[in-house]
Amino acid sequence: MPQESDYQFRPRDVAAVLFALVLPTVVTLVYFVWAERFAAGFQQATYAVAKVVQFAFPVVWVLWVQKRRPRASRPVTRGAGLGIVFGLVIAGAMLALYHFWLASADFFAAAEQQIREKIAGMQLGEPWIFVTVGVFYSLLHSLLEEYYWRWFVFGQLRRMAPVLVAIAISSLGFMAHHVIVLATYFGIGAPVTWIFSLAIAIGGAFWAWLYHRSGSLMGPWLSHLLVDAAIFLGIGYEIVQKTIGQ
Repeated sequence: MPQESDYQFRPRDVAAVLFALVLPTVVTLVYFVWAERFAAGFQQATYAVAKVVQFAFPVVWVLWVQKRRPRASRPVTRGAGLGIVFGLVIAGAMLALYHFWLASADFFAAAEQQIREKIAGMQLGEPWIFVTVGVFYSLLHSLLEEYYWRWFVFGQLRRMAPVLVAIAISSLGFMAHHVIVLATYFGIGAPVTWIFSLAIAIGGAFWAWLYHRSGSLMGPWLSHLLVDAAIFLGIGYEIVQKTIGQ
């Protein structure tokens, strides 16, 4: 176990981690909230640029500033089974929660209408387009988020502080930009916003722990993939179908 004297507190690296913790929240504010008033093309372009900046930052920092060269290796499957089990449990719980409670709850009806408007505003209302976006998020975006939050943010924090502290800070950062999305639909003061946000933080903590335990992003990615697939292809697609049926 690393001693306190082993932790590295270079000011530039601390600043980079703080920047990385805040950046996704700013990105979400820009493309999800501030760009909403503009045309769909502008929203999509804003999203693309913001995401490129976010996901390019870690590799640029590690390669050009820290001048470290991560070793290329074959994919490691350690932790994959545990990640899949966790992902299936969470995905199943989400689908059950939606179908047996949220879909018929009065407070969710208003949020569902806003979700439909957001989907239409970004021109994602056609089922095949939404499915394509859902597949992209499930397969690729989830991997990019694991690289960003677990490999970079948690990995950098782990060099500066005990593992449990690194897990807690990285998971709260992971939660923060989701708070904006949830607050858009449910309100910043709504209990459900913070309950769901806490659940996201717990998921992020589990994925950080699994990455630390296994030394591989495979398990966290497969788990994240399954959760995102439930959100987009399970719940989101049904909302799109309801929109078409209206």
